[in-house]
Amino acid sequence: GCDGIAVVRLLRSHPPTASLPVILLTAKADPADKVVGLTAGADDYVVKPFDTLELIARIAGTLRRTADIRALSPLTGLPGNHRIDVEVASRAAAGTPYALCHVDLDEFKAFNDVYGFQRGDDLLLLLASCLQRAVSRAGHPVPFLGHVGGDDFVVVCTPEQAEPLCADALREFDTLSPYKYDPDDAARGYLEVTDRRGELRRQPLAAVSVGVAADRGGERDFRAVITAATEMKKVAKEQEGSYVAVDRRH
Repeated sequence: GCDGIAVVRLLRSHPPTASLPVILLTAKADPADKVVGLTAGADDYVVKPFDTLELIARIAGTLRRTADIRALSPLTGLPGNHRIDVEVASRAAAGTPYALCHVDLDEFKAFNDVYGFQRGDDLLLLLASCLQRAVSRAGHPVPFLGHVGGDDFVVVCTPEQAEPLCADALREFDTLSPYKYDPDDAARGYLEVTDRRGELRRQPLAAVSVGVAADRGGERDFRAVITAATEMKKVAKEQEGSYVAVDRRH
């Protein structure tokens, strides 16, 4: 008992259907009607009479864009797990030498516990920005940057770009991250956190650990490269402060 515009508004007003892709297929060809439809929340607007092949192409395009958007991290806007997997697998399939850098933010839980999740998000966004700027300065080919989730990121680049890029990002993060702390905590160089036993503990300021692994000849399974980078990240976390650990076994 309602028209298409009302249906679109109804879908957009309910969380379970708010992100549902919607194409309006209508006989209303006036530009003002198109504006009303798109403003109501439609993703596309097709006027009758329509070409079947064009409609199919528009549906496919809308679904593709929706899938791409859903694959992005809602916090950083960076590609998520699915896009990361596709990127690594495609480079491995092409036999192109590449390096995978697994980036992890240390002491993030302590920061969140003391300052709350909103300031925690600011710290994550700072790391994402430092990585994005380092990627932009790395030259060609342009490296790929993804957000695995939480405090983990992935950079896929050439083996030659990996260490300089990571060092660049870590230098900038170490310079800027103290400003995310209260002045007294930054000057002291640690946070005081009460653990579950009620004991006061000193937690270091945030640092970044990076594990790097590479496939230089197209001979390693990409899953093995991911595993090696994760192992190197664990090695980096054992070091004091921000650190880049590189797998030199291949």
